Amino acid sequence: MIPPSAASSRERGMKRRRASRGSGEDLRAEIVAAAKELLAKSGSADAMSIRAVADAVGVTSPSIYLHFADKDDLLSAVVVDVFTELDAAMLSAAEGLTAPMERMRAFGLAYVRFAVDHPEHYRIAALDSCPRPNVDEVLATSAFEHFNATVKQCMDAGIFAPGDPLPITLELWAAAHGIAALMITKPFLPWGDVEQVADRVLRAAALGRATADLIGGDVTPARVTEWLAAQKTPARSPKQ
Repeated sequence: MIPPSAASSRERGMKRRRASRGSGEDLRAEIVAAAKELLAKSGSADAMSIRAVADAVGVTSPSIYLHFADKDDLLSAVVVDVFTELDAAMLSAAEGLTAPMERMRAFGLAYVRFAVDHPEHYRIAALDSCPRPNVDEVLATSAFEHFNATVKQCMDAGIFAPGDPLPITLELWAAAHGIAALMITKPFLPWGDVEQVADRVLRAAALGRATADLIGGDVTPARVTEWLAAQKTPARSPKQ
């Protein structure tokens, strides 16, 4: 039988040896992955502690602080990682598509699908009040940049009016986020097929913007109604 003191020394030695398995960026990635897993299980940033993350990785708490200033810093890294995964999902969905509106549709649907398939990660990244990266960091994520580039392509193709793509990107991003957030926080509503509902919402946002730019000027509901009525009126044949 191993004496208690010897067992304790052995356990400490095992923990130290396990801690050495990762270093630098490898250990940092393990820490972020463990934090994401704990957040997915608990569904709350408050329920995640540095000690719990350290135990999950197999290192001591001070090892975490070599890579992250505090818990908030770690949570910010998790958010960035979630957006990186989101970007990969969006690019995969749009692979092979060249028409900008089709790429935009694929991006939007992939965004909603990712949120619904990973509700706890999405909640932490985009819904909860936990610390998140500052605006510049979020806008610099690949997911947002690819969305923004597609809006610019729509402008170049004459689908949207030329100008700064950022306002339109934010509008369409808000539409995707809105439907995703509602599906996650209000799952009891009779949504029906998730992808079909998301597709209708995203099409309304994109085509609504394209129509407004086509009409031009101060696009009021009255002007849109008049414009739509004019489109339905059959053109008169020229007099013989």
